[in-house]
Amino acid sequence: MFYAARSDHLERTIRPALERGDWVICDRFSDSTRAYQVAAGGMEAEHFDALEKICVGQTSPDLTLVLDLPIEIARTRMKTRAIAEDAIESRGAAYHEAVHRAFLDIARANPARCVVLDASAAAEALAGQAMDEIRRRFAEAR
Repeated sequence: MFYAARSDHLERTIRPALERGDWVICDRFSDSTRAYQVAAGGMEAEHFDALEKICVGQTSPDLTLVLDLPIEIARTRMKTRAIAEDAIESRGAAYHEAVHRAFLDIARANPARCVVLDASAAAEALAGQAMDEIRRRFAEAR
C-alpha cells in the first residue's frame, strides 16, 4: 500500500511539478519506508528494492534533511505537547532505535544527498539550520 500511494503521488503531483521546473518539498519518502519497513519492520530488502525500482525509478530527492533526535527527547516532547501515540509511536524502544540507526545509516551511505541535523536544538535554531542547507543547495543548483 505504501508504494501504491507513493506511485500515485509521484505521477499526479511530484513528477508534473518537477517537469514544470518547480521545487518539491516532501515529508517522508523512500528513506522512511526503508527505515520503518525494512530496517525496523522486517520487510525483505530485496522486495523493497524491487518496489522502489518499479515505483520510484530515477525520481529521487536532491536533498534529504534527517532530523536526528534521541528517542528519550522525542518521547518527552510528545508528552509535553500532549500528543497521543499512534500505532508506530507506541512501539518499543528497540523498534525506534532500529529506525533511528537506519536513518543515520542511510545518511552515511548518501552524503551528497543527506544532511543530518541535530533536532535537539531549539525549534528556531533547527529551522535556521534547515534553511541554511536549503539555501546552499539553491545556490549550487543555479
